[in-house]
Amino acid sequence: AALLGGSKMRAFLGLVTILAACGPTPTRKDQDVDAQPTTDSPQPTGDAAGPGCQAIDVLFVIDNSGSMGQEQTNLIANFPGFIAVLEGSGLDYRVAVTTTGRDYTYTMQSPIGGGIPVSQDGGDNGAMLKSPTMTRRWIEKADADVSGTFSAVANVGVSGPSDEMPLSAMRDAFEERMTDGTNAGFHRPDALLAIVILTDEEDCSYEAPVTLSFAQSLCESQMEPVGNYTTFLDQYTGNRSRWATAVIAGPGPGACSSDFGSADEATRLKDFVTLTGPNAKFSSICDGDLSIGLTQALELFESACGGILL
Repeated sequence: AALLGGSKMRAFLGLVTILAACGPTPTRKDQDVDAQPTTDSPQPTGDAAGPGCQAIDVLFVIDNSGSMGQEQTNLIANFPGFIAVLEGSGLDYRVAVTTTGRDYTYTMQSPIGGGIPVSQDGGDNGAMLKSPTMTRRWIEKADADVSGTFSAVANVGVSGPSDEMPLSAMRDAFEERMTDGTNAGFHRPDALLAIVILTDEEDCSYEAPVTLSFAQSLCESQMEPVGNYTTFLDQYTGNRSRWATAVIAGPGPGACSSDFGSADEATRLKDFVTLTGPNAKFSSICDGDLSIGLTQALELFESACGGILL
């Protein structure tokens, strides 16, 4: 059964058109990621019956490396249109933000023998971020200033780790950060889990533990198979129909460029979208206006929500 029908469908399509016309008028604020864990909610099982959903939980995984300032500004500028579409759909929504930054340690073999430990810190490791005004690690439909709060929390900065790991960060958000209570309670059993990845680099999610030769690069060696992440989401949500992903990144072949600057081809993220199937969409970050990718994400999520198996 379709999620929206009649006047609601017409309203949805009209609001999508409005989003596509949104211009960059961003508001930038400071953020604070410190927060206490929330209480957990039951995890989805995927064993109930009936098509369609009335709720959607959206996680934005935003690249916070040094080249992403303009893209973050444009995302913040276009977010009110994104929310306008969700409001018009009648869905009960939640929105959270994390980054592509992860702490890591690996061993580099020395040319003179032995191993050299290499590490990186400063990553959010899948933790959903909080602005000073937030009482929880996500934004809800009933909140007073959804767009303003998102403007604060999505301004993740450009000082994060330079090796972007959006796939691992996404899994951390729903695995390690659920286990330790940081993100507990975000995802509801009756909601479509929607993931938006925004990056201008290739995914560097690797298998651990990693030992590299002196001539090898971390992001070119021993990468974790992309299929591990689709399998994880299938198991976490209970069914492939219960989650969807929209990736906004470099389409290739090779690097592309736009008003934002250049973007490397995101080969692994393209593979992730292909492996996911109909509930996934890849959009180009080099379109120069994120309203295009966000509009395509919303169209995908509306379609996925209509086919969810509850």
